[in-house]
Order: sequence, then C-alpha cells, then structure tokens
Amino acid sequence: MGESAYTKKTVHTKKTVYETFSPEETRALGRRLGENACPGEIYTLSGELGVGKTVFTQGIAEGLGITEPVTSPTFTIVQVYEEGRMPFYHFDVYRIGDLSEMDEIGYEDYFFGDGLVMIEWAELIEEILPERRHAVQIEKDLQKGFDYRRITVSER
Repeated sequence: MGESAYTKKTVHTKKTVYETFSPEETRALGRRLGENACPGEIYTLSGELGVGKTVFTQGIAEGLGITEPVTSPTFTIVQVYEEGRMPFYHFDVYRIGDLSEMDEIGYEDYFFGDGLVMIEWAELIEEILPERRHAVQIEKDLQKGFDYRRITVSER
C-alpha cells in the first residue's frame, strides 16, 4: 500500500452553550471563566457589534482580579492589564491591515506568555493563532428578548 498524498487533521472540539438574559449575567459568566482561567490560555471572541463582547471581557478581567476600567483596545491593538492574579492581554485586531503588524507588536510574547489572552476579531489573524485555544461566540436572538445572548465556548 502506498502512502497517502495528503494528511487528515482532526480537531476535537468541546462546545458549551450558555444563555444570558442581561448584561449583568453576561458579565457574571465572563467573571466565572476568568476565575477559572489558567496562565497561557488564549480566548478568541467573536460576535457582531453591540452584542456584548466588551461586557463579557470586563467580566473576565474581574475574574482575574483586575479592578481598573477595561475598554476595547480598538486603536492600540493590545491593552495590557497586570494588576490581577495573572497578566491579561486584550487584543482587538479589527484594524490589522497585515500580519506583519502583529510581528511588530511582538504578539508571540503575549500568545506564549504567562497571562490570559483575549482576541477580538481573531478570524482576521487565523494564520498565526495557536491550534489550542478557546473560541467564544456571542449571538443575539431578539425573539428571546433584547438582552438575550447565546454564548458558545468551544475548546480546541
């Protein structure tokens, strides 16, 4: 039997779906995940504008023991918080025009460091993301209420 001309790569994913009905519940879920986070973990965060990504991220920061205000780093690419039980690196790569910009900020030091990494709009830098990560998808469903959110956390 000859060798195959291709290899099959199987990615096993565990998905957990949460439902929240208020910004406070969304923040509380983030806080719980932050409390259980381990150094070196990477979370990617996706969802349309206004879905609650920042509220969720603020909860993660609270769970890490960070008390300073957490905002989206839209114009700085990465915001670093070091006051908690581990560093928290919050990326917003929406404005990345080229992957070389990630090299310029030294992304590897963050991705493979001793803190928790949160990356908004991670699909724009898919090529450089580590295979092992947690993907968080936040979705609205107006039929279930204005503040309803379906939050899917997939572990790869």
